[in-house]
Amino acid sequence: MDGTNQTAVTEFIFLGFSSVLYLRLTLFVIFLTVYLLSLMGNTLIIFIVLTDVTLQTPMYIFLGNLSFLEIWYTTATVPKLLATCLARVVTISVFGCITQYYFFFSMGATECILLAVMAYDRYLAICSPLRYSLLMSLRVCLRFSAGSWIGGFIAPLLPTILISHLSFCGPQKINHFFCDSDPIFKLSCSDTFLVEALGYTCSSVVILSSFLLTMSSYGHIVVTIIRLSSREARKKTFSTCASHLTVVSIYYGTIIFAYVRPPAKYNFTIGKVISVFYCVVTPLVNPLIYTLRNKDVKKAFRKLLSQKRLLLA
Repeated sequence: MDGTNQTAVTEFIFLGFSSVLYLRLTLFVIFLTVYLLSLMGNTLIIFIVLTDVTLQTPMYIFLGNLSFLEIWYTTATVPKLLATCLARVVTISVFGCITQYYFFFSMGATECILLAVMAYDRYLAICSPLRYSLLMSLRVCLRFSAGSWIGGFIAPLLPTILISHLSFCGPQKINHFFCDSDPIFKLSCSDTFLVEALGYTCSSVVILSSFLLTMSSYGHIVVTIIRLSSREARKKTFSTCASHLTVVSIYYGTIIFAYVRPPAKYNFTIGKVISVFYCVVTPLVNPLIYTLRNKDVKKAFRKLLSQKRLLLA
């Protein structure tokens, strides 16, 4: 592009999903409902873990971290998504776009690492029960939790710095509801080969390494469960990690499809639909699965309800 015809872009416009008003309003109601349920569900899990002494163990400390993460993970994108459903024109500054990109991918990387850590915790609890309290002490648990957050926020730092040095000179319309990587690269008039390659490599390494570590932990767990002589023991052992395995399957299934592929094969329409699953649906699935499938959480929740009734009586 001729440099004399370039005009620097200072803000972007989100295109969202549809220009049809009734469809946008319908999507607004659906997304708002899911978002509020997600916030309430994850906040409830955090509150239960903090207030119930029996749940202040590594497994539930990790769960509390995951719920706290999900609140901010979905909040990084959903408010703009809701805005695109109500308003015809929704803008974001270039700085705001890059900031959203960084926090979204930071929390996504943190979730990948945290899910791998949670799988390792279940591996130790099931495969090495006699040494579990030694191998996964409270100090080790807190270090794993802190390491997940630190590693997650370091992972997209270099790609973000490179993106901040890109030039944007129009068009300024982002064919998405948040500042995802491919739509940003599409709008740049700079050479994006290096940052695309680096971003693709970083996301692939974080996603695939954490996924393989998670599956490795569950592979060992499955072998251990099969070796148990009692059918009842196998059922009880598997139930302790079934909820986490369900969350892992849903989350990794969508993000691998979205980010572990060559950038040239990106489809904006499919990308937006897939993004709804890991931005909106998965943060709600987490509290639903853990409260419906986990006996300890359900017991603590019923205990909390009974205490509230006594206070109100």
